[in-house]
Amino acid sequence: MTRDRDLDEYLEQLWYMKEAEQSSVAALKRSLPDGFDAKLYERLAAEGLVKISSDGQDISLTAAGESRARQLIRAHRLAERLLHDVLGADFEKGACEFEHTVSLDLVNGICTLLGHPKECPHGLPIPEGDCCARAEKTALNCVVPLNQIKLGTTGRIAYVKCQNDQQIHRLDGLCVRPGVEIKLHQNYPAYVIECEGAHIALDNDIAANISVWKDR
Repeated sequence: MTRDRDLDEYLEQLWYMKEAEQSSVAALKRSLPDGFDAKLYERLAAEGLVKISSDGQDISLTAAGESRARQLIRAHRLAERLLHDVLGADFEKGACEFEHTVSLDLVNGICTLLGHPKECPHGLPIPEGDCCARAEKTALNCVVPLNQIKLGTTGRIAYVKCQNDQQIHRLDGLCVRPGVEIKLHQNYPAYVIECEGAHIALDNDIAANISVWKDR
């Protein structure tokens, strides 16, 4: 783990403390799963990310620290929402590295794609981004269920929502997975798509759970 990631962990804990209306250094020390690191603590202050009281008992985020922590928490909670709602995956485990590896543009794109959710699966608030303030809908307009596109439309699969592992394995075996380009040839009595050179028939329920980036 890099030192910057270690620093991010402190900022995230300070954000959680702010939500819980806590500000003591003692509370910060108790909340750190890997223990307290005095050098990281000093870096927070040296880089202007926190403000420490004159008696050294309390700590709070500065404007710069709050901005950075806000981005981390926003990315993490949106990742939980994405994994829980769209992929049906383990959002507890899968979101842990997300906030350290994605760009702000990608975070905003995911937020827009999900319709600007207000809370993570735990019911905790997701900090708003610029895309929320502007109520952007571009991603939503570009990503549509397969059963709502016109015949002859080509596009790339954005994500697939499956009900169980068996369905996931079946579609994956047919190469129906995110990133694959498809073309809709038929929508009645079954949906027929061209995918990886093969023609595949799908029922309406499955087609409704395959979301496609439309080809502009």
